Amino acid sequence: AEHGIDSTGRYKGESDLQLERVNVYYNEASCGRFVPRAVLMDLEPGTMDSVRSGPYGQIFRPDNFVFGQSGAGNNWAKGHYTEGAELIDSVMDVVRKEAENSDCLQGFQVCHSLGGGTGSGM
Repeated sequence: AEHGIDSTGRYKGESDLQLERVNVYYNEASCGRFVPRAVLMDLEPGTMDSVRSGPYGQIFRPDNFVFGQSGAGNNWAKGHYTEGAELIDSVMDVVRKEAENSDCLQGFQVCHSLGGGTGSGM
C-alpha cells in the first residue's frame, strides 16, 4: 500500500520515513492499528457498499461514511439544491469531528468527480 498500511490497518511498510509521516492521513488506534481520517460521502448507498466490501473497506471509521438513499441521477441541480442540501449538515458534522480530533489541522485534501449529481453539485 502507498502509505505502508495493509488492509487490517497495520503498518507493513519498509521505510522509516513512511512511519514518520503516517499521521498525515491516519490516526493511530489501539493495538498499533491505523484508521484513515477520510470522510466518504455520496448521495446513494451503492458506492459506500463498494468501498466497505473492498479490500481496505474495514479500516475506515464506520461513522465517516455519509450517504443518502436516492442519489442525484447525474443531475447537478439535485446534488446541489435538493438531495445534497439535505445531506450537507451530516457531512459537515463528520468533517468537524475529524477536525476537532486533529492536533494541528493544516488543511483538507478533497477528491471528487467533476460530473454526476454528487461530484458536480454537492
